[in-house]
Amino acid sequence: MRSKKFLQAEQARFAWDGPGLVAGVDEAGRGPLAGPVVAAAVILDDRAPIHGLADSKKLTARQRDRLYDEIRAKALCCSVAHASVDEIDALNILQATLLAMRRAVQGLRLKPGKVLVDGNRLPALDILAEAVVGGDATVKAISAASILAKVTRDRLLQELHERHPDYGFDRHKGYGTAQHLDALRRLGPLPEHRRSFAPVAHMLASLSR
Repeated sequence: MRSKKFLQAEQARFAWDGPGLVAGVDEAGRGPLAGPVVAAAVILDDRAPIHGLADSKKLTARQRDRLYDEIRAKALCCSVAHASVDEIDALNILQATLLAMRRAVQGLRLKPGKVLVDGNRLPALDILAEAVVGGDATVKAISAASILAKVTRDRLLQELHERHPDYGFDRHKGYGTAQHLDALRRLGPLPEHRRSFAPVAHMLASLSR
């Protein structure tokens, strides 16, 4: 039985284009201290172009929201999935990200002939796949996936803010800003905080003393 590492290396060596549809895949939320990591997979329709696609980090929130709706309306199909905080803590953030990506691809209504994944690592898939460094800025389907993943995760963190407004999730979206670290010190971690991430682990250790 082939290992996951062998499968990833084998997929990365494919130099030809497979027949059929192409899906772009990207994630949002690897770095934050709280919340899930979210991945999206998108198959665009060449007959329904979407103007303004770009790396989600280069767009304003208003631009992302507009493009999110347009992608959902015009793409041939798209899928959004996530890996939970518990899975992040159990697997590590890299493996949880790859798991979310695999779930997103598996959730597509149409099976692509090839998958293009932003970055330099590939999830374990039974489809021809290629890692594209900087793909969120150069491959439209990956840009679309980055937007879906980012908007979905930001909305999840907005919901978390509404439940726990004192932490400021509406502003920092779970990242380790000074405001977030101060809230952790004052209020302690929530169940949505990633226990395996150093600032949260240190906070928990100090509380147990």
